[in-house]
Amino acid sequence: MDWCRYRFRSVWDLTAPPDAVYAVLERVEEYPGWWRQVREVTSVDERTATTRLRSLVPYDLCVTARESRRDPAGLVLEAALSGDLEGWARWTLFGHRGGTRAVYEQAVEVRKPLMRRLAVPGRPVFRANHALMMSSGRRGLRRRLDEGSRTGRAVEERRFG
Repeated sequence: MDWCRYRFRSVWDLTAPPDAVYAVLERVEEYPGWWRQVREVTSVDERTATTRLRSLVPYDLCVTARESRRDPAGLVLEAALSGDLEGWARWTLFGHRGGTRAVYEQAVEVRKPLMRRLAVPGRPVFRANHALMMSSGRRGLRRRLDEGSRTGRAVEERRFG
């Protein structure tokens, strides 16, 4: 086993329709507004952004994400990752029980020197840290979608009320 390689998969069931979820997820520059652990996103160009991530473990990860697939019809967003993490990350959305099932998958190799040195003893902590980050992201996305839904209803009520 290569102790510096990780594969993650998270499944989030959301009440919002897939197009609404996709619209929020494709705006990476807005992640810090709803996902606490995404501390900063800086656009490099139309397809690339640098991100600074930090969860409970007291270290920042700096990652450059370059869009490799943006498919609104297929409801897929994918990026190649480089920097402290090398690999890829992908969101795939499906209609599910009147809402959306969002599947997040990631395959990375850790490049940050400290994490590489702590690869064996730190692995359970790094995995738990990721799980906490994903749980927080799910809660934040649900709140953002609820806010958007309320704002949309208020606009409709003003327009037709």
